[in-house]
Amino acid sequence: MEPFSIPLETIYLYGLIISGVLTVLYVSFADMFDFHGLDGLDFLNPVLIFAFVTILSASGYLFERLSSIHFLLIFGISALVALIVVTLLNVFVLVPLSSAEESLVYKESDLQGRVGTVITTIPLDGYGEVMIDSTSGRIAKPASSFDGDQIPNGTSVLIVQVKNGVLEVTVHHQLESFI
Repeated sequence: MEPFSIPLETIYLYGLIISGVLTVLYVSFADMFDFHGLDGLDFLNPVLIFAFVTILSASGYLFERLSSIHFLLIFGISALVALIVVTLLNVFVLVPLSSAEESLVYKESDLQGRVGTVITTIPLDGYGEVMIDSTSGRIAKPASSFDGDQIPNGTSVLIVQVKNGVLEVTVHHQLESFI
């Protein structure tokens, strides 16, 4: 069959090329668009739609090119193959990726108010080093005394502020519990 006097395999090939290019562009620049789909309708994710059209077009092209099956049957088989592949893609790739941790990046302003341990003694009006434990690992940062006092190695300190990448800390006095 030739709608608009264009062979079906040519239509499938154009669909494959266009949807393949759109898929690559969307995946490359998806963070700029920040599309999360409609609430509760995760199947309207553009990646899934582009992947469905790409797989439908690819399998339709191959069936048109390599078989003599009726064009409606080819379209039905191609749609079924695309639906299965896109469902597997969603279940085994996209859903686990979306629930993965976003980033291990932190801002220095996030360190303010945290408690750390001095690992290199902080001298009077000088610099030492403080180790901060977090859920993503340990962070070692240069530090100076907020009060201008010397703080020995192993002391628990409170981060008061961060200036130019240097933590300004003071001795952290923990309250002891009385039992």
